[in-house]
Amino acid sequence: MKGYLTSYVGMFAENPQVGPAVTRTEIPLIQRDYAQGRLSEDVSEIRTTFLEALLLAIGGGEPVGLDFVYGKVEAGTFKPLDGQQRLTTLFLLHWYVASRAETLETNADWTCFSYATRASARRFCERLCEHALPESIAQPSEWIVDQPWYLYVWRDDPTINSMLVMLDSIHAEVLRLRPDFEPVEAWERLTDSDSPVISFYLLPLDDMDSDEDLYIKMNSRGKPLTPFEHFKARFEQDIAHSARASEFAHKIDGTWSDLLWPMHGGDFIVDDEFMRYIDYLTELCEFREDREVAEWRLGPRARDIFGGGNARAAEHVDFLFDAFDCWGTSDDIVSTFNDTFSVALPGGADYDSSKVVPFGSTTANLFESCVHHYRSGVDKNPAFSRPHGLLLYGVLLHRIGDTADFGRRIRVLRNLIAASEDEIRRSAMPALLADVEQIIVEGNLDAVAKFSTNQLIDEKLKQAMLDENPGLSSALFRLEDHSILRGTLSAFEFDPTFFASRARAFEAAFAAPREWTKLTGALLATGDYQRQPRRWTAWQFGTGSPRHESVWRSLLTNATREGLVDVRRVLGELLDGLAASEHEPGGHFVDVTATWLEECERVGNLDWRYYLVKYPLMRSGESGIYYGVDGQLGYMLCMLHKTQRNSLYRDPILLEVWRQSQVGDRAKNPWFTGYETKERWLSLVNSGVALRCVDTGYELRAPDSEGPFASFEGVCRQHGVKRHDAGVFSLEIDQRDRNGVLVDSVDRVTKGAELLRALVEAGL
Repeated sequence: MKGYLTSYVGMFAENPQVGPAVTRTEIPLIQRDYAQGRLSEDVSEIRTTFLEALLLAIGGGEPVGLDFVYGKVEAGTFKPLDGQQRLTTLFLLHWYVASRAETLETNADWTCFSYATRASARRFCERLCEHALPESIAQPSEWIVDQPWYLYVWRDDPTINSMLVMLDSIHAEVLRLRPDFEPVEAWERLTDSDSPVISFYLLPLDDMDSDEDLYIKMNSRGKPLTPFEHFKARFEQDIAHSARASEFAHKIDGTWSDLLWPMHGGDFIVDDEFMRYIDYLTELCEFREDREVAEWRLGPRARDIFGGGNARAAEHVDFLFDAFDCWGTSDDIVSTFNDTFSVALPGGADYDSSKVVPFGSTTANLFESCVHHYRSGVDKNPAFSRPHGLLLYGVLLHRIGDTADFGRRIRVLRNLIAASEDEIRRSAMPALLADVEQIIVEGNLDAVAKFSTNQLIDEKLKQAMLDENPGLSSALFRLEDHSILRGTLSAFEFDPTFFASRARAFEAAFAAPREWTKLTGALLATGDYQRQPRRWTAWQFGTGSPRHESVWRSLLTNATREGLVDVRRVLGELLDGLAASEHEPGGHFVDVTATWLEECERVGNLDWRYYLVKYPLMRSGESGIYYGVDGQLGYMLCMLHKTQRNSLYRDPILLEVWRQSQVGDRAKNPWFTGYETKERWLSLVNSGVALRCVDTGYELRAPDSEGPFASFEGVCRQHGVKRHDAGVFSLEIDQRDRNGVLVDSVDRVTKGAELLRALVEAGL
C-alpha cells in the first residue's frame, strides 16, 4: 500500500484514494509502554528537543515532518508498528491545545486513541478526552491526579506516568518558548487539513506478515534513536542557512565518523563521542562570543551558536569544520598528542624533556580525553578540566593554522595555565581564549592579559636565558615538568652559571619523599627560607609528609619573584651544597643539620630555629604552617597539621617535652585549638598540674587541690622553679642577648622534660 502525507487529525479523515479509512488508533499489545515521558537524562533531552520543534511549528515557525509511521488497518483501527511514541505525543499535544483553545470535543475523531497494552492506559485516554484542562493551573499532572475520575491504581502504570510527565513538559515548554501562546491560532495551525504544520507519511501495510513478524523486522535495532541521532537531524536543519550544510551531512556519517571510530569506548558506536566533542566546540564558540548561557542542553545552545539567527554563525560553522578536518585520520590524532605530550615525569624511564606534561591528565591524548569525558558548564571535572580544554584549544589552533614554534609555545601555554588554575573560571574563559590565541598563533606574550602576571614575568626571563644559552633547555624543561613546580620556576635564579647544577640537585633533593623531614631541617639550618603569604599572619614552611606535596608547591610557586627572595636564596645555597656533595641527599641534609646545630650550641644561640632543626617532631605538622604571637616566630608557636586554627594542632615545644619526658598517658596528649594567643597547657592527669611554654621559659599551674601541693613545691625547689605573686610559678631558662633579642643558652626542651618527669615521679 502506498504511503501518503497526513497529520494526526488528517489520518482520521476519510480518504479512499490513498488508503483505507482510519476511525481509531490503537497501540497494539506487542508494543512497549510509552517511553517519551520517562525521567532519565537522555529521554528528557530527547523529549525537550522534540517538544521544542513541535511547539515552534504550531507557534508560527517552520513546519515539522516526522518521517514515516507504519502500521496495519483492521476494521478501521490503525495499529502502529513504528510510530507509537510520536503518535502518543501528538495525541497528548492535541488534547492540551484543544483544552487551552476550548475546542475539546469528546466525540472528535482524533480522540479515538487507545492502548491495547494495558486496560488502565486505555481507560485513562478515554477519561482524559472527556475532561478539558482548565486555565491557570500550575501543572497538568497535579490537576489530573486530583480529579475524581483518576483512579489510584493508575499510579503504578508506567504509560500513564509517562503521559503525565509529557503533559507537564508540554505545559512547561509552552511557558518557556511561547509566553504569548495563542491556543486558538495554534489549534487552527495544528488541524489545518491543507497545510499541516506537523505532518508524517502514513504507510498502511499489506496483510502479508503477522504483526509480530513485522514488529521484529522493523525494530531490529533493538533500541530507540539515540540523543545524538535526534541532535544530528535537528542540527542539519539549524545550519541549513550555510553553504556547508550538505557537506556536514556527508562528513558526519563519513570521514568524521571514521575519525572518531577508534575511540568508541567499547560500545562500537561513537554517538556519545560526537556529542561531547561538539559540546566542547560549542562552548568554545560561546566563550569566543562571551555569550551568556541560560540552559545547558546542547541542542538549543548549538542552534544559538551555529543557527542562522547568529550574525557570527558562519565563523562558528567554519571553526566546527576546521576542528574536525584538521585531523587527517585517527592515527594523526594519536601521533600528534604522543609527539607533543607525555604523562611521564622527570626521573621516570619514559620521560622525554622534549614533550610537555599535561598536569592533571592521566593521558597524553587530550582529544580522546575530551570525547570521553567533556562536560559543558562544569568548572570542576578532573577527568577533563578547563585547563585541559585550554590546552586542547591550543593544539587545535596549531593544527588549523599550522603555527610556528609549536613545541615551545604549547609549553609556555601549559605553564601559564598551571600557574593560573585558581583564575580559570567560566567568567574568565573569553579573555583566556584570547590569550591562548596570542600565545599559539601570534607567539606574542606582551599581548597576554588574563593569565598570571607573575608567570608571564617568569616566561620572559626563561626565554631570555634560553636565547643566550639554548643548551639549558633540557634542564629547564625537566624543572618545569616537575610535579611540585608545575611550570613555575620563581624559586630559581635564571643564572646560566649554576642553573643546570641546581636543577639536577633539586630533582635529587625531592626524589625521595621519605627524606623530606631531613630536607626541612637542612633548609632551616641553611637559613630563614620560610615565608609569610600575602595577608597571612602565619608562616609557610615545607613539610615532611609525602602525602602533602602541594605544601611544597605552595611554598615554592605561589608568590611573586619578589616574595620568594628568601626562598630562592636559601634553596639555592642548599642545592649548591648538594650538587658539590659526595653524599646522597639524605646524608647531605643530615651533615648540614649537624654542622649548624654544633655551631649554635658552641656559641649558645638556641633560638626557635635551633629547636625546630634539632627535633624532627617539631617539624611534623603536615601543612607546614606555623603561627606565632603577633605574627612573629619565637618560642610560643602553633604547628598546624591542617590549614586552620579551629582544627587540632600542636605546640611544638610542648609536644617534644611530652615525648622526651616519657610520661606517656600520665599527661594529657597535648592537642590544642584556637588562636595563637590562647594559653596552651600540658596537663598531668592525676593532679591537674600543668606547664606552658613562654618566651622566658615555662609557667606552671599548681595542683587543683591542697593535698599534693607539698609534693609540687618540693619538685619546684629541686628544679629552680620560682613562685611569684598571685600563685604564679615559673621555670626561667638561661638566656643571652643576641642583636637585641633574648635567646636560650641552654636547651629548654631538656629542662622542661626533666621537670615534667620529676612531677610525675612525685605522684603528681
